[in-house]
Amino acid sequence: MRKPLVLLAFLLLAACAKHQPPQGRWEGGYDGNGILVAARVEIGADGRVKVSAPDVTNADAAKPEQLQEMRARLGADLATAWDGVQARPFDFDGTTFRKPGGVAPQMVWDPNSNQMTLEIYIGANPALAVSLRPVDNFHDNPWPAG
Repeated sequence: MRKPLVLLAFLLLAACAKHQPPQGRWEGGYDGNGILVAARVEIGADGRVKVSAPDVTNADAAKPEQLQEMRARLGADLATAWDGVQARPFDFDGTTFRKPGGVAPQMVWDPNSNQMTLEIYIGANPALAVSLRPVDNFHDNPWPAG
C-alpha cells in the first residue's frame, strides 16, 4: 500500500515541477499568402526570451523582385533592431511558451529536433506558425537557403 502512495506523490510533484526552457538561438522566415515574416528568438541561461518578428502584410500582388527587396529589408530591420530587443519572461510547460498567465501559445519547442515554432498573431486572424531553425549565430538573411 505504501509504494502506490509514494509513486503517486512523486508523479504529482513531477507534474508540478517548473520546466527549464531550452537555451539557444533560432531564426527563420515565412513567405506565403501575401505575408512575409523575419524572426529571431534567443533564450538565455536565465530562461528569459528575446523575440522579434517584423512582418509585411498585403504583399500578394508583389512581383518576385519586390518580394526579394521586402525580404532583404525585413532581414536588415531585424538585424538592426536586435540589440534593442528586451528579454522577457514566459511561462514554459516543457514544450509551449505563453505570456505570463496567458493562454495563447507564443512559441512551441520540439525537444527532439530542437526546432522552435513562433506563433504570430496578425490582426484577428488565427495564429501563423513560423518555423525557426536552431543557429549558433544569427544571419543577415533569416530565411533558409533553398
